[in-house]
Amino acid sequence: MQFRRVAVTGVGVVASCGIGKDAFWKGLLSPVEDVERRVHDFDPSLYFENKKEARRADRFSQFAFAAAAEALEQAGEIDAAPTRRGVFLGTGIGGLTTVEEQIINRHENGDRRVSPFLVPMMMANAAAGGLSMRYGWQGPAENTVTACAAGTHSIGNGARWIAADRCDAVLAGGSEAAFTATALAGFRNMTALSPNNRSMPFDAKRNGFAMAEGAAVLVLEEWERAEARGATILAEVMGAASTADAHHITAPSPGGAGAVNCMELSLQDAGLNAEDIVHINAHGTSTPLNDAAEAEAINKVFGHKPIVTSTKGVTGHALGAAGAIEAAAIVLAMQHELIPPTAGHDELDPDMPEIDVVKGEARPWTPGPSMSNSFGFGGHNGTLILGPAGS
Repeated sequence: MQFRRVAVTGVGVVASCGIGKDAFWKGLLSPVEDVERRVHDFDPSLYFENKKEARRADRFSQFAFAAAAEALEQAGEIDAAPTRRGVFLGTGIGGLTTVEEQIINRHENGDRRVSPFLVPMMMANAAAGGLSMRYGWQGPAENTVTACAAGTHSIGNGARWIAADRCDAVLAGGSEAAFTATALAGFRNMTALSPNNRSMPFDAKRNGFAMAEGAAVLVLEEWERAEARGATILAEVMGAASTADAHHITAPSPGGAGAVNCMELSLQDAGLNAEDIVHINAHGTSTPLNDAAEAEAINKVFGHKPIVTSTKGVTGHALGAAGAIEAAAIVLAMQHELIPPTAGHDELDPDMPEIDVVKGEARPWTPGPSMSNSFGFGGHNGTLILGPAGS
């Protein structure tokens, strides 16, 4: 089967370090000022017809609408038929903010006070469905809920729709807003969170991840159609893969075996060899087990040690949105010809295999094929390979 090339023509980001891709990029290059990785000063009414409509969307959907609006504005006028336009939006948890608020509301005020909008607001597919309705995109509109791999899986799956000639354009990414008291308590009690809320990927002193929220959406298009309409092509989705550890609900497989398999399959999908990869935006959550397994997996797959960074040092870990945010970071790194440093990383854990982690300052580079890794609870692995527009 002849697969079609997939272009990235738009990027939209809502992150703790900046709302909008320009502010986000600036944030990736700046010191971390706020250890609580919430999206501050976000006004959802800017992305809806009125405040009432905004209130009827959970925060994770609001983020998705904001990121999609920015991505589509950059992409420009897309000429594909409505039935050839798809939406693939991932999330790890969905409308948890609404769920927790309404459980408290019911407990305090009774059944009749529960919002009739609870169900459509809490659904994990609410953002994907909402975007298809907002823009009249009548092709497939789906979401994946694969924990912290959801954003990466959504971009990979959306790209496959285009490659396989099901769609000509796709809105793909992830969104998450799970900053609730119960979620934080659950992560804290399982000792996944950093007790001092510091993200220190691959560092010898790392002690857990820093919770975050946010969203990122990419506009994907069939390459020749994007060229024909005069779109500015930002990058190419070259390949993707998805595997399962089949090992443990939270811990990675020993030696990073699932991650190794996923990265190798993504290389095959892209038609590349390991030595072709220049840069890896690692999953790099700052948890002891995950970082160690990923470092070992990278070392096994890449003898030449590509440039590694984890932008979670700045953004924190936005769960199902993380992979999409990191894919956006790769596209911007290509545009600016700079790889952001891994904030919070001072000294590589001596018990890990050696990897080339960018620290201190951004590193200039000649953009080349780049890999983004995402590994989620449940043993879900996702890898995406992006190439520069001129490759």
